[in-house]
Amino acid sequence: MDALLIAVIFFALALVQSVLVTRFGLRGFSYRRDFPQRAASCGDTVDFIEVIRNRSPFLLPWVRLEMRIPPSFLFSTKEEVDIRGNNYHKSVFTLTPFSQVTRRHRVKLQHRGHFVLTQTSMTASDLFGMNRIDRDLEAPAELFVYPALLDASAADLPSSRAQGEVSVMRWIQPDPFLINGIRAYRAGDAERDVHWAATARTGELQVKTHDFTADPRLMVIINAQKGEDQWSDLMDYEQPQIEYAISLAATMCMNALEQGTEAGFAANMPLEEGGDCAVLLPARGAGRREEIMRAMACLLIRRIRSFPTFLEQLDQLHGMDIVLLSSYDSPTIREKMELLRRRGNSVTLKVLEAIADA
Repeated sequence: MDALLIAVIFFALALVQSVLVTRFGLRGFSYRRDFPQRAASCGDTVDFIEVIRNRSPFLLPWVRLEMRIPPSFLFSTKEEVDIRGNNYHKSVFTLTPFSQVTRRHRVKLQHRGHFVLTQTSMTASDLFGMNRIDRDLEAPAELFVYPALLDASAADLPSSRAQGEVSVMRWIQPDPFLINGIRAYRAGDAERDVHWAATARTGELQVKTHDFTADPRLMVIINAQKGEDQWSDLMDYEQPQIEYAISLAATMCMNALEQGTEAGFAANMPLEEGGDCAVLLPARGAGRREEIMRAMACLLIRRIRSFPTFLEQLDQLHGMDIVLLSSYDSPTIREKMELLRRRGNSVTLKVLEAIADA
């Protein structure tokens, strides 16, 4: 009889705690996640912080949080698992009354992009698993992953390029792309101007010298097509070359801005789903670096318009120094380059496999 009474009391207590936990315990539960920094570069490692709070007087014995994460986020925790080809991050907690748990994860960013985490799936249960609650929690977190910048030498253009069309004898603006010679290193020369190939040949440190032009304005245009006959979206294995073009364009724009040159870019790709081709006209000033890098982070590798048609429609480009980044050359592209020249632009084509002078 005593054993039966103990069993009844135990069952009653278990039932009471189950009702209290599932009905009232979660009223004080909150979850927040965030990246302390809003932007980083591809290849960087950043912090990802989860904050879980229990502001109720009830013990929450078992809470599981599950969220889908981008495949390019490499978590350095044991809680990362892969389910049916999609990446999920799971965390399991026991929360005492009026407590808070903060978890800081290290995440390596393996791909450029604009990543927005929205909902998190929560599952909670009482101590004996008698009741279970499933909820979707709104826990937004956003991160811009900028394209990786390349070595400065990768962005050099041939010395025959006439930035701004006309060299001037008086100093107005040093052209970061127009190289007119090489000389011995002098104190105060920038490290980015070191010509490593000439240094290796001569055995002494050599630097590039630049011509001066009137108000140069750099416009880098990226071609999302791998070939002239390509109409569909690129396969995954074809995209790295376009990613390289984006990194190259970013490097060229950043180099130009450091030299005080106006910089911009365009691409026959959208910045968002359903958007039109990206066009950022050359400009400089505070915040321009972040504006360009953030836009490049948002680029979707999806051809919106054929490259020749896109070039023809860029009728707002006048008096600019245009660099085309393309995986291929074609007579049609050359024809549109001549059209851009007739509008007062200097135009150079840089084929990704091998540089070709326009």
